[in-house]
Amino acid sequence: MTDLFEPLDTADRRIALSADGVLRAFNDAGVLEAADVHVAIQAGRLTGETDERALLAAALAVRAVRHGSVSLDLTALDDLVAAAPGLPWPDAGDWPTAVSDSRLVAEGVLRWEHDLVYLDRYWHQERQLVADLDARLTRPAPTVDPVTLDAGVQRVFPGETYGEQRTAARRAAAAWTTVLTGGPGTGKTTTVAGLLALLAEQAARVGHPRLRIALTAPTGKAAARLQESVARELRALPAEDQARVGTVQAVTMHRLLGTRRDNGTRFRHHRGNRLPHDVVVVDESSMVSLTMMTRLVEAVRPEARLVLVGDPDQLASVEAGAVLSDLVAGLADRDDSPVVRLATTHRFGAEIGALADALRAGDADLVMERLRAGGSGVEYVESDDPAAHVQARVVDAALAVRRHAEAGDATEAVRALDAHRLLCAHRDGPYGVAHWNRQVEHWLAEATGDPLHERMYVGRPLLVTANDYGLGVYNGDAGVVVRSAEGTRAVIDGAQGLADFAPSRMADVETMFATTIHKSQGSQAREVTVLLPPPESRLLTRELFYTAVTRAQDTVRVVGTEEAVRAAVGRRALRASGLRQRLGS
Repeated sequence: MTDLFEPLDTADRRIALSADGVLRAFNDAGVLEAADVHVAIQAGRLTGETDERALLAAALAVRAVRHGSVSLDLTALDDLVAAAPGLPWPDAGDWPTAVSDSRLVAEGVLRWEHDLVYLDRYWHQERQLVADLDARLTRPAPTVDPVTLDAGVQRVFPGETYGEQRTAARRAAAAWTTVLTGGPGTGKTTTVAGLLALLAEQAARVGHPRLRIALTAPTGKAAARLQESVARELRALPAEDQARVGTVQAVTMHRLLGTRRDNGTRFRHHRGNRLPHDVVVVDESSMVSLTMMTRLVEAVRPEARLVLVGDPDQLASVEAGAVLSDLVAGLADRDDSPVVRLATTHRFGAEIGALADALRAGDADLVMERLRAGGSGVEYVESDDPAAHVQARVVDAALAVRRHAEAGDATEAVRALDAHRLLCAHRDGPYGVAHWNRQVEHWLAEATGDPLHERMYVGRPLLVTANDYGLGVYNGDAGVVVRSAEGTRAVIDGAQGLADFAPSRMADVETMFATTIHKSQGSQAREVTVLLPPPESRLLTRELFYTAVTRAQDTVRVVGTEEAVRAAVGRRALRASGLRQRLGS
């Protein structure tokens, strides 16, 4: 949370021209942006608060939300103080009292609890989520026939290798709420598919109609992957189980809850209009913000099962909150804990799994050892000049996509997107996505002789960057521009399968030869190249590195210096929140 901005010029929109005093000093230093300052000034006017210490806390609380935290911890600002020396920081001993006794807190603009400063909205959401989860956890357990369950578990999870999945499914079948965690390839989707079969069998036994099942994920790409993987696992089950479960459809969380045009954070389904489903499964839960998780849990019927699936070691949501990791930490030691962890990796090779384990443990020496040991699944390029080391592979991948697109084979063109993925920590700068997308286009133009003057050139890989409910495409969906009998078409692979559109209708898209590690969550590629920025980059964290490595199915190539690797392992992406304290108490 130490990122400072440098004004581009005197008209930079981040400059608060009306600020004065302490807020002006922090804005001039690049600590606070205009939005932070204006919220604090307006809050002071509305409440009559004049203490600059309280107003500074309000501005920093707004800043904290922009950086992903739900609240502001006044005792954890050492890095920010060091990054902006010479500013009039309040005395650490007096500051908490000045805030807690302020009119901002008295009037409910700010909230002070667990020694944290909250904006009122996030304080209410955190409390509401805990209350709803506690209510679900303290409900009498659902009725399950043990004999049927025992037989079903052995049927859908046969063999010795499914021991963890059998244990997890048993616990989930006997609970209203389950938090199913584990790294990539540990069998989370296998467990979900088996659980659906077990629950459908229990429902059929007592004469209930077919279960109403909701599969959902934060992004369109993650929803498409969830549907594909669950359907694949269901096809491996006995025919009677497939028939009882029926066809399942995955959608984005926004679509499941029902978007409203008049309110971006409220939905058609809520506490007064619950979802009709009997089972709600949320994949990639680490990507879910506090606001979305609160809205989801309140919309699930108390007598419906809720299964939250994800990897708490991955990057958290791009919005405020680190809900999954807080749930795991806050609930793990409770007697009624719903947390079930799968530990054994089945998907990628031993080398990627060993590297992921070392990253999860935070052992920099072991990470370097496993990178340098290499193998068929891990390649380490120790360099601060990545271009020469990635050009051949990214051009080969781009040419493969282009060949299928030129031939009009949309299915193969989209499938080719998953052959290789170039992942960056930054959006801008020499290690950013924008630079590398331009660089790959330059290489592609050299290789094909096509100057790529057209914005929607054939073979351009697309990443949707905003939800478009009219078109039915969502943030995170991927696609490619293909040639067809009707001309060029933009083919998008969403939760409902392939859909094609006139390129002119695709306004909110960007090129996807390279993508940020944040945007890669919820997707996989057979081969992944990770470009590490310099060690001083504040985005370079253990969670970011782990997320990048675990996007690979077969091979991961890490390009960066040893200093960058060690900096990533040693730096945590910590977010201030009171959720785990509330759940633990």
